[in-house]
Amino acid sequence: MSLTFPPLDQIAPQFTTTDQNSDEVSLADFKGKKVVLYFYPKAMTPGCITQACGIRDSESAFAAANTVVLGISPDAAKLLTRFTEKKELNFTLLSDEDHSIAESYGVWALKKFMGKEYIGIHRVTFIIDEEGILRHVMAKVKTKSHHDDVLEIINNL
Repeated sequence: MSLTFPPLDQIAPQFTTTDQNSDEVSLADFKGKKVVLYFYPKAMTPGCITQACGIRDSESAFAAANTVVLGISPDAAKLLTRFTEKKELNFTLLSDEDHSIAESYGVWALKKFMGKEYIGIHRVTFIIDEEGILRHVMAKVKTKSHHDDVLEIINNL
């Protein structure tokens, strides 16, 4: 089954949700900066920890590239708070409990794991430019090198 993402070179799907501090956050809040919007399945799981810590440790490189990183999962804000505190994350995590944002980006779909099929979030990253235009979709994400792979794409945009 293939995922269907929003079209490139058009305005990225807009959203408003809550972050790890239960503050309201909208994609529109970041106009004038590049946005890395990365979807991940579940806070505090090994792959998601690896991915988040790589981003955390690359904070200065993202700042130098005028880029904010938003991690988004179906987790409740309370779990995102614990994840942020436990791993000392320095970027915004967003809660998508009703998976409406994941659906609008085409990443809420059938998955297979250990012989079982279920509906869930696929690990996909979207790069949005300063004007809110979707410029790149990274459908194959390697958690260990995600931060470097994203920075390379941003620096080549």
